[in-house]
Amino acid sequence: MQMMPLLEGLGPLWQALLAGCFTWGLTALGAGTVFLTRGVDRRALDLMLGFAAGVMIAASYWSLLAPAIELSAGLGVPVWLPPAAGFLAGGLVMWGIEALLPYLHLDAVDGAPGAGNPGLRRGSLMLILAVTIHNIPEGLAVGVGFGALAAAHPSATLAGAVGLAVGIGLQNFPEGMAVSMPLRREGVSRLRSFWYGQLSGVVEPVAAVVGAAAVIVAAPVLPYALAFAAGAMIFVVAEEVIPEAQGSPRLATLGVLAGFAVMMVLDVALG
Repeated sequence: MQMMPLLEGLGPLWQALLAGCFTWGLTALGAGTVFLTRGVDRRALDLMLGFAAGVMIAASYWSLLAPAIELSAGLGVPVWLPPAAGFLAGGLVMWGIEALLPYLHLDAVDGAPGAGNPGLRRGSLMLILAVTIHNIPEGLAVGVGFGALAAAHPSATLAGAVGLAVGIGLQNFPEGMAVSMPLRREGVSRLRSFWYGQLSGVVEPVAAVVGAAAVIVAAPVLPYALAFAAGAMIFVVAEEVIPEAQGSPRLATLGVLAGFAVMMVLDVALG
């Protein structure tokens, strides 16, 4: 709990930078599993993914959509328009990214079709690029969450922004692993596999600062930006996180419930 007073004393840009570094750090932690002789237990991974999904769903409403709806009341347009437009735009942008750049799912870590095939090297480089670009909207979402605090709106809370960063960070762990493990199977050294795995998350601190600065400088776009971030997060949960956790669906479901409840309690109690 000592971290919250420390964050409160910082400006939103510094908060966004630290949160982006945190999500990048969990990407690096996931990539670091390449140094282990044995992989991460699949059941534990499914539980963690479910927990991350629950946190992200709850944070998408309490930290992003609820403030967007309230802020839309003074814009002179139907109250539902900015959150609906921003939400759908966020999902469509993520859908476009997924359509343009193939994203590696976790079953590629467990399975070994074509393992050792030199032809996979080009695919692995494409994977690094895909995950890196995929992480940009996630970093923007983190930044928007903290940038909204500058508007001093009651619905925008530090606890909610931190919870959103935690949820994104948790789902970044398997992303880092999903990059480093295939590289290692292709004969790349452990150190280089780790390097490329963590490198996929390095864009998040930069994107977080950009997202925070954008909503601070252009306050009228804040409702749209908040809803955009929510749409992007819900897309990630529905398209990536929950499907990847279906190796142990019951554990994943329990994780979703626990993550949602924890995020809800944090946002209501600390907000």
